[in-house]
Amino acid sequence: MSDFDERALIERCRTGDDTAFGELVDRYKDLVYGVVYRMVSDRTQVDDLAQEVFLKIHRGLPYFRGDAKLSTWIFRIVQNVCSQARARRAPDVSLERDDETGRRYEPGTTDTAFGELELRDRLEKAIAQLPDNYRMLIAAHYLKGVQYEALAEALDIPLGTVKTHLHRAKRRLRELLEG
Repeated sequence: MSDFDERALIERCRTGDDTAFGELVDRYKDLVYGVVYRMVSDRTQVDDLAQEVFLKIHRGLPYFRGDAKLSTWIFRIVQNVCSQARARRAPDVSLERDDETGRRYEPGTTDTAFGELELRDRLEKAIAQLPDNYRMLIAAHYLKGVQYEALAEALDIPLGTVKTHLHRAKRRLRELLEG
């Protein structure tokens, strides 16, 4: 979306145009849901938190100055909402899984159909163990394609710090997956 289109959409939203806000939601829902999904360990909270993000966007649009891109501002709101949600709930993550009887089960190594599913599950659990700032960066950059510069702007940190944190996050993730 060009800067002009973005500004026009924001202005339409500010005048109370519900259709314009619907367009804004449609345009950014994948970013919001994707990052929220990766940031919270309780999957039942994703819809509620995404709704909270869009409510904050709606309420905050009159105060949006336009110094940053709209997507950067939205990303920052997602980060704040997810951080607040995590602070309200203590992490409850384990890399080991048990079935209903309490027995630990080992993932099969010969069944290739579930290999990708198992890897994805391990990756999601490992990501959930990362500190909030690392998880946010991994989710935004690698899973949603947010560029380094946009992350630096949204988080109000130097570009080099974003790159360093991403490097450390990847290293920690590798340790969790290999351990």
